[in-house]
Amino acid sequence: MVDDVKSPKRTYREEQAQATKDRICAAARRLFADQGYRMTSVAAIAAEAGVAERTVYAAFGAKREILSAICETWLEDAHARELVAAAVDEPDPLGTLRLAARFLRALFETGYDVMVLFDAASAEDPQTRAMLRAKLEGRNHVQNLIIDSVKDHLVVPLPAAQAVYRALAAVGVYQELVVESGWTIDQYEQWVLTQLAGQLLGVPADQFP
Repeated sequence: MVDDVKSPKRTYREEQAQATKDRICAAARRLFADQGYRMTSVAAIAAEAGVAERTVYAAFGAKREILSAICETWLEDAHARELVAAAVDEPDPLGTLRLAARFLRALFETGYDVMVLFDAASAEDPQTRAMLRAKLEGRNHVQNLIIDSVKDHLVVPLPAAQAVYRALAAVGVYQELVVESGWTIDQYEQWVLTQLAGQLLGVPADQFP
């Protein structure tokens, strides 16, 4: 089995290179959140990370590649892939929607700043826009996949159900409820579940905790 194959152990040089990349990404993420993607230069990232500017270019090649790496780290921190796999494999449709709500919670809880950043960076150069568009399409595919796994239990057409889930996943919805209105992350997750269960499965809110 693939899971039984061990990854080759990294050399010291490889570990040092990865540590440098991680430091650059962490520095860039702080600056992107504080100054915005457009206003943050590679020189500023290098200074924040405590490395030479040429080191940043050697590690990533372009600023957008740092953004891409930040995205990958965020998805790992959120255990996004594991949550999606669990949701798709869950036999109980309501259980799938619980995991769908948990998935959105995890994304926002670990990377609200990254999601805001992706929206802001979408106005950048064509290469950056293409990269962000590909990631957005990937996110939409994953969300559609989750809802497709309960298609036999839906009370609305599948495309409409998928659209509802994508709408609930919008950054603006989370920002309005949690950031602006002071909802807790628990309240947000429960609200998403209530909306999904009611609109997709026809389950009234008073029928589940």
